[in-house]
Amino acid sequence: MNRSILFAFLFIQSMINAQLTERSLSAEKWQFKNTQEQKWLPAKVPGTVHLDLMDNKIIPDPFKDENEKKVQWIENEDWEYQTSFKISSKEFENDHLDLVFNGLDTFSEIYLNGKLLKKTDNMFRKWEIPVKGLLKEGNNELKIKFTSAVKEGKELAKKVPFTTPESPRSFVRKAQYQFGWDWGPRLVTAGIWKDVQLICWNSAKIENVKYNQIFSSDVQDFKFEMEINAQAPGDYVLNINKIRKSFSLKKGINKIDVPYEVAGLKFWQPNGWGNANLHDFKIELFKDNTSLDRKNLKIGLRTVELVQEKDEKGKSFYFEVNGKPLYVKGTNWIPGDSFSPRMTKEKYQKLIKDAKDANMNMIRVWGGGIYEDDEFYKVCDENGILVWQDFMFAGSFYPADEAFLNNVREEVKDQVNRLQNHPSIALWCGNNEIDEAIVNWGYQKQFKYSKEDSLQVWKDYKKVFHELIPNTLRENLTPDKNIYWPSSPSIGWGHKESLTEGDSHYWGVWWGEQPFEMYNEKVGRFMSEYGFQGMPGLEAVKSMFSGTPDLSLQNTVIKAHEKNTRGWEIISEYIKRDYKVPTDFVKYNYISQLLQARGMKIAVEAHRRAKPYNMGTLYWQLNDCWPVVSWSSIDYLGNWKALHYQMKRSFEQQVILTEEKDNVLNFYAANDAWKTFDDVNLDIQAINFDGKVLKEFKAVSKEKTLESMLKFDSVQTTTLVSDSDKNKTFLQLILKDHNGKVIAANQHFFSKPKDLQLKKPDIKIKKISADEVEISTDVLAKDIYLMGDTHFSDNFFDLLPNTSKKIKLSKPLENIKVMSLWNTL
Repeated sequence: MNRSILFAFLFIQSMINAQLTERSLSAEKWQFKNTQEQKWLPAKVPGTVHLDLMDNKIIPDPFKDENEKKVQWIENEDWEYQTSFKISSKEFENDHLDLVFNGLDTFSEIYLNGKLLKKTDNMFRKWEIPVKGLLKEGNNELKIKFTSAVKEGKELAKKVPFTTPESPRSFVRKAQYQFGWDWGPRLVTAGIWKDVQLICWNSAKIENVKYNQIFSSDVQDFKFEMEINAQAPGDYVLNINKIRKSFSLKKGINKIDVPYEVAGLKFWQPNGWGNANLHDFKIELFKDNTSLDRKNLKIGLRTVELVQEKDEKGKSFYFEVNGKPLYVKGTNWIPGDSFSPRMTKEKYQKLIKDAKDANMNMIRVWGGGIYEDDEFYKVCDENGILVWQDFMFAGSFYPADEAFLNNVREEVKDQVNRLQNHPSIALWCGNNEIDEAIVNWGYQKQFKYSKEDSLQVWKDYKKVFHELIPNTLRENLTPDKNIYWPSSPSIGWGHKESLTEGDSHYWGVWWGEQPFEMYNEKVGRFMSEYGFQGMPGLEAVKSMFSGTPDLSLQNTVIKAHEKNTRGWEIISEYIKRDYKVPTDFVKYNYISQLLQARGMKIAVEAHRRAKPYNMGTLYWQLNDCWPVVSWSSIDYLGNWKALHYQMKRSFEQQVILTEEKDNVLNFYAANDAWKTFDDVNLDIQAINFDGKVLKEFKAVSKEKTLESMLKFDSVQTTTLVSDSDKNKTFLQLILKDHNGKVIAANQHFFSKPKDLQLKKPDIKIKKISADEVEISTDVLAKDIYLMGDTHFSDNFFDLLPNTSKKIKLSKPLENIKVMSLWNTL
């Protein structure tokens, strides 16, 4: 080897050795045990103690049978995890070696080679610990001791002079849903729930990168803001794509701003408005021509503003994205599994793609769960899904002592620094339903609070959600990303102001047992929660059993997978109102799903008719964390319930909406896209269930251009159908543009499903190809339900008389079973 080649080789090696490296320790051989026992057992990291106990066949699967009851002892035990890992001589040559724990659940002591490194008390924080002085070449021993979060929480609760609701969960910084919810089991976990890493670095490293964007009609300003930790002061160079900047760093944390020209780069658009354009940026730090650290970012250029302006009815509440008002259509997200480490990238991708395919543009990450995995936000970025991000506080009273506040401050900093560069993040919200809990839920009376106790609750609340969190956001977020809302909802349901300003959670339907039609009256400025339960798909029901499923409403296993204490009773009562109550389990499952979809259809259509008074609708909820009867539109196995198919229809960019009130019909056209439609026409046909056209009518509107909303002149119901024909007639509504092209179509039925005089349809299924079939019928086939082990491109749909519909299958299926509403009469 000649000297020039040798020099080049040594130079490259020096660069490699100087480059920051990240090594995962999760792949090492981990063990765990109960602290009361001697035997160590194999463990997986990331993971939880429940998953490790299952893998070692010590406990049954809590999702099956009634096994949840059998594993409650785990939450009261203490657990230890340990591993050994080798440090090579090359690794040891680095100036700095840090252990990084991205998630420890929750109260732990970390030991390295027998020495206590750190005590932790927050599941949501990142713990980064310099360990160069404690490591040695060769084998190193790492041990983490977890104490019971339930026991720790009870001890912390004793320090408060009054009883708090939901104690002890509100005293521990841990996923609140683990303590049980009305859709989820009580499975209070412990363990190393995120990756453990060894970081090796020299001279300096990039601690944090964020970007600040200011876009207006006359200003385009974009810059990167960086924090660089330099342990060797001196001259450094920073490369951002093709830009190169030199600067001097002092020892410690240095803040560097780098302007960047972004003219010509396409904007990121929410789903329905265009492409979610993302741009790659490579940021690299050098010293003496040696690469020290690098970060790769995908950035979406966009502006988001929350607009609240007083008007004659209250105060507006809407998001302006890229300078235009966005009508928000979406849902609420809960953790996708009771054991979060079990969530895969593929499951995140599927759920977010399912939301996109249902025409959604926003998901609210609910405050009783977790700050989601990076993959969740990445996929939201890629699919144009905005995120309403709650901080992880929900439905209880939280303390505000100095230790708690300091803990929360660091939690907020960690999560904001991790997430703020995602263009999908639209809003940061302090909590879920705590303001409402204090005002509406009667805890003070239930627990016999004194006046001083009640005042203390408010003081603590304001310290956390009106002072600490917003102040921490101001310190850590760039101004373009700092949209903060203290609590969702801002005003509890039952107060008239909840419908005239802020965001609203309306639960008069379900909790208040009001009829679905009440949704037509209870329309707020931004509906961030409302919902109704429906059963999961039959495969999810079967998965509740470890053995042969017993599909019966009286089966104790199925009953155990309904966590709302009055859930079955409420569902059955609502079924009686709108449907015939089936005795057959499969038919009951089908009707419960139709019921859920019908209720949400009424709600969403009421919201969209009220645009621009109402500018957002987020139903509760998208997904499940285990097989369960719940408010979700997609069950735990990933199957679309009737609700999800209905939301796809209800969330279309252009829709025709009908309001029937006091024998008067009002027709509306809603358009959520940027484009406008000129010279539109609404054709209406009254058709009986055999397919005979009884009457044709052309709706009239003073305005002929559909921009955002268009209301047509009211029509007397009797103009289109007689009272005696309402049970056997529907309206076919077709909106067309000036060229006769169909913009949107919909149907309107005058009677509740149980009162419809349906005829037995002759439903035929014709195979078109391996992945496509055609469904046809002679008479109206209402709510066609296709059954089989595949995903159908549409399901639970109405097929009009003498028509057919082509359906795509996600995988070939030889035998497709079919049912319609007629089968339940």
